[in-house]
Amino acid sequence: MSNSSSAQRIADELATEIEQLVPGAKLPPQRTLVARYAASATTIAHALTLLVQRGLVETRPGSGAFRATPRPSLSGGDTTWQEASLELTDHLESTRPGERGHWAGALSDTLIQPAVDVVDLNGGYLHPNLRPSELLTTTLSRVAKQTRAWDRPPIGGITGLRDWFAQDIAAGLGLNDILITAGGQAALATTLRAVTQPGDPIIVESPTYPGTLAAARAAGLRLVPLPMDAQGLQPDHLDEALSRSRARLIVVQPLYQNPTGATMSPTRRTQLREIARSHHAFIVEDDFARYLLHADAPPPPAPLMADDEDGTTIHIRSLTKPTSPNLRIAAIASRGPVTARLRDALTTDSLLVPAVLQYSAMDIVTSPGWRRSQHTLAQELAHRRDLAIAILTRHFGSDALHSHPTGGYHLWFTPPAPHDGISFAQAATTAGVAVTPGANYYPLGHSTPSHVRISYVAAPNEAELERGLIRLTRLKQGV
Repeated sequence: MSNSSSAQRIADELATEIEQLVPGAKLPPQRTLVARYAASATTIAHALTLLVQRGLVETRPGSGAFRATPRPSLSGGDTTWQEASLELTDHLESTRPGERGHWAGALSDTLIQPAVDVVDLNGGYLHPNLRPSELLTTTLSRVAKQTRAWDRPPIGGITGLRDWFAQDIAAGLGLNDILITAGGQAALATTLRAVTQPGDPIIVESPTYPGTLAAARAAGLRLVPLPMDAQGLQPDHLDEALSRSRARLIVVQPLYQNPTGATMSPTRRTQLREIARSHHAFIVEDDFARYLLHADAPPPPAPLMADDEDGTTIHIRSLTKPTSPNLRIAAIASRGPVTARLRDALTTDSLLVPAVLQYSAMDIVTSPGWRRSQHTLAQELAHRRDLAIAILTRHFGSDALHSHPTGGYHLWFTPPAPHDGISFAQAATTAGVAVTPGANYYPLGHSTPSHVRISYVAAPNEAELERGLIRLTRLKQGV
């Protein structure tokens, strides 16, 4: 049964109970519902969303879900006809190559706000306590008063910000090689559509970022997942897959890969570019972790684009992860004719990125406060990572972690038997901890992996992080 149909069934059952409650009555916490229905946190969240859409439930961040106050209906219309029109018939598993499939369940997992009694070891954005909040608020306040912040910006982005990204990404890039987008996910989705046609195969890492999988499905692309080792995609597998599938697009995260934390070696990077070039294929380099280095990190390898004069690489760099989920500013860097294609696709998708955000981003990254915030964040990330590794290895053994990364914000963890990733994540939610099941990082229909991803940036402080990790250790004994 799909997550969608399971959520619908749970929503229908809950609706009968909720209708008997007085307005304002609190619903059982998410962890209770996970245990009651033996469902994932994502399915429960989806069910609650359906109930919110029906007007039966209202959610209050940090407090939970409540019986909504009934509101008079504006019409007595029947919308059930939409199911047949939209063909909502378990399309997740039946989508064929060339057919677009809009499913963002795994991606939405990172946006779920756990209940107040659940420790968040799932989220992919910095907790407010880790953000450069003062820098963000003072910058936006100052920029918002400027007339230019409310003028229409150029299609590709304001000159100063494009020039900054060009210099920061790679020597030899100019502002005309840069396009500003509304965040990394938008950059990824636009790029996939710009350089492919529905039904085309694309090579992806396995496992990989759920946003890549969702964007590929939405574009109607055929996923060709390739296994990884500690250094990323394996060259022999890549060469064979390109020859067999005739794919013209490869999507990789060479630096602190999400979810495994792997960093591609210089030799592997050279091999990747050479293989792609020999097959006339583009590489989309999702460089999401460039600004998430830890205090003890060695100098990071240069991006793939740095040594790529032939235009094989399309580079994506975002400012959202190290700042705030609301500073949705990213850049696409490319060389050659593909840039015009990307610009046209970006214009079609979003027309323009608000100037007030672009000028705010430019002021932030060119201020002394940016470097200070990066230094502070690097220290905090290292402390949190060390705490998480110490607790997990002490209780589960050193083999439980895929790697000990010096960048990014997550660990790739193997739960103890008899758990797989899904059952461990479900048990964790019941125990009051939100983690991400490994299945979210694989194409639908693939076998259930025995991994979960543990994030250490969404908890408010180290004490709360430790509390969540200790709860996870109790699952080893079945407590």
